[in-house]
Amino acid sequence: MNRLFGAKSNAPKPTLNSAISNVDTRIESIDVKLAKLNAELSTHQQRLSRMRDGPGKTAIKQKAIKILQQRKMYESQKDQLQQQSWNMEQAGMMQDNLKNTMATVDAMKTTQKELKKQYGKVDIDKIERMQDEMADLMDIGNDIQESISRSYEVPEDVDEAELDAELEALGEEVDFGAEGIGEGEMPSYLQDTGGMPSFIDEAPVAGKAKEVAQ
Repeated sequence: MNRLFGAKSNAPKPTLNSAISNVDTRIESIDVKLAKLNAELSTHQQRLSRMRDGPGKTAIKQKAIKILQQRKMYESQKDQLQQQSWNMEQAGMMQDNLKNTMATVDAMKTTQKELKKQYGKVDIDKIERMQDEMADLMDIGNDIQESISRSYEVPEDVDEAELDAELEALGEEVDFGAEGIGEGEMPSYLQDTGGMPSFIDEAPVAGKAKEVAQ
């Protein structure tokens, strides 16, 4: 039965990269053949340009025509192989993009699971209570600052109009006191009302003063 239908092959299936490599190798082989045909065709063209019309020239011309036919055939095969290689390269790029996309999706799924696990440990109500407690502590701190910075002597709610009136009254009192002092007179607190100092026992004698002066 195996001889009729063939035995099952255990060889590994070709990959896309190996298929592209095989096609590229065939293209390189065709390039070698085309280079050889172009060299032969160039030789025949040079010989034809120097020969006169006749049976020999006709025979060389027939050989040149066959070489042209072979070159066209190889060029057609090369074009087909290049198209196949390009198609496989496009398929390879699509496959790579798909792999990258799947890897990205897997990474996103893993990240999503981790985020759910981490956020599941967070108690929103506890955070709200903590925020409320912090706000209360801030209010208490502000009250303490206001209390310790309060002034004990000067009231904070003094009316500026009352201060102006008091200052004006003080000015009038100063002017009234100045009116009692005549022009050129010395104020009472600068006048000498006590006479001679009490520590002098007697008035100085004129004669003794002159002797002291001499």
